Amino acid sequence: MKKIALACAPFALAATATAQVVTPGVSFNADGSVEVPAFNLPPSAFLSPEALAAQQARAKHNFNVPATMVDIQTSRARLEVALAPQVARMREVYPVDVADARMGGVPVRIVTPKGKPVDRKRVLINLHGGAFSVCAGVCALLESVPVAALGGFKVVTVNYRMAPEHRHPAGAEDVEAVYRELLKTHKARSIGLYGCSAGGALTAHAAARMPARGLPQFGAIGIFGAGAVRFGAGDSSWIAAYIDGSFPAPARPGQPPMDMTRGYFDGTDMADASVSPALHPGVIAKFPPTLLITGTRAMDMSPAIVTNSALLKAGVKSTLIVGEGMGHCYIYQPDLPESRDAHQEIVDFFRDNLRG
Repeated sequence: MKKIALACAPFALAATATAQVVTPGVSFNADGSVEVPAFNLPPSAFLSPEALAAQQARAKHNFNVPATMVDIQTSRARLEVALAPQVARMREVYPVDVADARMGGVPVRIVTPKGKPVDRKRVLINLHGGAFSVCAGVCALLESVPVAALGGFKVVTVNYRMAPEHRHPAGAEDVEAVYRELLKTHKARSIGLYGCSAGGALTAHAAARMPARGLPQFGAIGIFGAGAVRFGAGDSSWIAAYIDGSFPAPARPGQPPMDMTRGYFDGTDMADASVSPALHPGVIAKFPPTLLITGTRAMDMSPAIVTNSALLKAGVKSTLIVGEGMGHCYIYQPDLPESRDAHQEIVDFFRDNLRG
């Protein structure tokens, strides 16, 4: 084996030395940055026909129009209307009952499967996406409906406080209030927590927060479309901006950053353990079994990868699913086989890791 390794070494070194000139127009700079020429990226050969059709349909949209911020109430209302048909389709595929309630003084929705038994031992808390500022209605249902229907779970989706009215850690405080209420009727080992995008990040914040607050850790968590580190960093934040188009590229030096959270993290150190627990080995080591879901074209792929590595290094059970050709929170699309597979994986994960 040693002879083979030595024999291969010169070839590997030669490949590394010539990698900079294999693709015309690419240049590697002294600061570690890479100049990449414009190129045509074909759809992945591994996409389902449904996912390919969805990707082709995106040609109708112009992603080169600069994003603008409208007032928060208008933004929230527009998003609820825009995603309403998607929610209706999700509920058609996955029938559920939905009821409004309050837990620990926090508004929640209780989502349960329609026409089938509810798991009385396990319960899930969902934290909706929406950049910590929008999507409390539709995103909550897009995330909770399939999991409740498929798994027979009771899902408590939390309408946590958001920006611009509130700042970090308001969302985590609301999760704690709901969690404390559920602990009155359930063991911590039977309570799961999950969310996508901002909700995925908030899931990580909550998993870091509970032990620090003297509370038992959740039985298992799911971080989807996010990681246990801040958004907007890593290779994927740059690459996805050009091949997916859902989010702009990070600001370059001298440019003002676009804060899609509308100030939720104002005054917060983004490397702090309450925001980026994966950067703190002692904190991430207290995480429960974790499921991470991202996509090869998602801006959150780097945070998910970094988090998975940190969890494994800390000895925490971690499962990472990367959807080929998928973008940010692809689980919101009810008719994609890739999305339905992910829904089933989420259900199986919580069944396997939550104990009654």
